[in-house]
Amino acid sequence: MYRSSLLVLALVFMTASSGAALESGTFCLREDFGSEPLSDCTLQYYYYIPCPTYSWFHQYWDWDFCDKLGVFFTVGDISMQTGIACDPLDCHYLETLRVLDFAGYGTTRPPLYQVEFDVYCSDEYGCPVGPSLWNSGPYQTDFAWNYVVIDPPLCVTPCSVDPGSPPSAPRLLIVVTHTSPYDVTYPAWGFDNVSWPVELGCDMHDISCLPAPYPRPYFSEYSTIHSGFYGPDFIYCPPQWFVDPEDSMPDASRYGYLELAWRIYLVCSGPTDVQPSTWGNVKSMYK
Repeated sequence: MYRSSLLVLALVFMTASSGAALESGTFCLREDFGSEPLSDCTLQYYYYIPCPTYSWFHQYWDWDFCDKLGVFFTVGDISMQTGIACDPLDCHYLETLRVLDFAGYGTTRPPLYQVEFDVYCSDEYGCPVGPSLWNSGPYQTDFAWNYVVIDPPLCVTPCSVDPGSPPSAPRLLIVVTHTSPYDVTYPAWGFDNVSWPVELGCDMHDISCLPAPYPRPYFSEYSTIHSGFYGPDFIYCPPQWFVDPEDSMPDASRYGYLELAWRIYLVCSGPTDVQPSTWGNVKSMYK
């Protein structure tokens, strides 16, 4: 992996009342082409903008204990694709999460920077529906792309937006929680980057057929914004969005909002007979 020199920037994290102030920086990195796991379907929201061959990413660190952040995905939503849309009726088994960490201290100083991943069903606002369907247990991330394998693959039919017969279009929320009993400063999670490609005059497109418009507003061109900060115990739901650290406008109108550079991989082998969860039955758990 190519790694540029670290450029330290100042960041004010835009949350309503958390008081959280994160540190940020930038990296230049290639996508992880050529070493992808076998999968029938991949989903992501973040921009990968070759500039000209590498893409710029932002990183954020300096978390608090029990902080949560995450991304929600809807199977079959073309806005998440790097290619043809995943089949919302067929792709119901989650096998791998890919996340980006620019610190990489988890594997060199375990369990100093320990996290846990969870998979939830999600409502349309990115809030969890019901209890966690899967938990990774204590996990230490390495530098750059990390593949978190779910073995056996997790059936996500209960998360289907369309409860018809058969159910289809599962909507998933992937959450990481900072759980280290010693230090939760890192990982330095990777987010996409619009400001640097714009300033460098790069062609504003990502690797898919979808354009990469900017500024990306509070509500994205492709439905809603898709990743954010939940605080401890989901105190922010819907989540708080991340603003490009180069954007000094009060309404983030210069470059807009960022997305976590996360991707999920699904196996397409059809739904199960499990009934979908309903947000109305359980939302009181997260008030």
